Amino acid sequence: MRVIKLSMRITHILCPTDYSEAAANALEHAVAVAGWYKAQLTVLHVGTGPSAQSDMTRLQRETAAVREEAAAAGGTFEVAVAEGEPACGIVRQAQQRSADLLVMGTHGIGGFQRFILGSVTEKVLRTAAIPVLTVPPRAGGKAHLPFQRMVCGVDFSACSLSALEYSRSLARQAQASLIAVHSLEWPWEEPPPPAFNELPSGEAAALQAYRRTRELQANERLASLVGTGCRVTCRVVHGKAYAAVLRIAEEEHADLIVLGVGGRSAVDRAVFGSTTNQVVRQATCPVLTIRL
Repeated sequence: MRVIKLSMRITHILCPTDYSEAAANALEHAVAVAGWYKAQLTVLHVGTGPSAQSDMTRLQRETAAVREEAAAAGGTFEVAVAEGEPACGIVRQAQQRSADLLVMGTHGIGGFQRFILGSVTEKVLRTAAIPVLTVPPRAGGKAHLPFQRMVCGVDFSACSLSALEYSRSLARQAQASLIAVHSLEWPWEEPPPPAFNELPSGEAAALQAYRRTRELQANERLASLVGTGCRVTCRVVHGKAYAAVLRIAEEEHADLIVLGVGGRSAVDRAVFGSTTNQVVRQATCPVLTIRL
């Protein structure tokens, strides 16, 4: 399996805004990332109306304080306005401006709606060719970098291995701790595991042995992948991958989750990835998605 070697080199960050609270929260994190990497930060508004001049005036006014923050942190700052459908416009601007990273907020919604993203952020996640940092409203408060406690979900697919390489690079730069998580999913919902004492003894022994073998193989494979050079812990757990990543991130007070998502074919975009979808929607810390 070919894995693309990635490193966290950020020179240009694009942060779209619709002037919402979610966008303002994401912008705080974008300023922090830009300051850490001494990168250029472009704040973008994509609108459907012809009032480009009034949009630019409002954008400059809304970001005046942020401009000073970015300058004090050592990065460069600009604002931009584009016309068109927001998601397509954001992806197009990211490509035209050779951005290395998109930073976007997610909206806190409840009830049935939380199961259907249907948002500009989701559309960008489906189609953007560059890493996307999504910032949930629950990740409020002043953003501080570098990240110190990171969790990376690994299912041994090419995209997840590239995400692991990316997160290792980021952890080395920040001297941060990194937990590589692999979840063994079974036909039944776990926890709890099946009651072995209720199974025939032969079947129970075989199932236990199989579980131990799978755990050992996954641990050995993870250990061979993480290598040395940063503080990495390997965790092999049981259950749904998204639930495992969210649970461990919560337990470890992670300030970043890193996930790989599939390619850019029509099928990949339609499926998007149930693990990524669930984690982005439910995480209480920023989530960095890496696409091959």
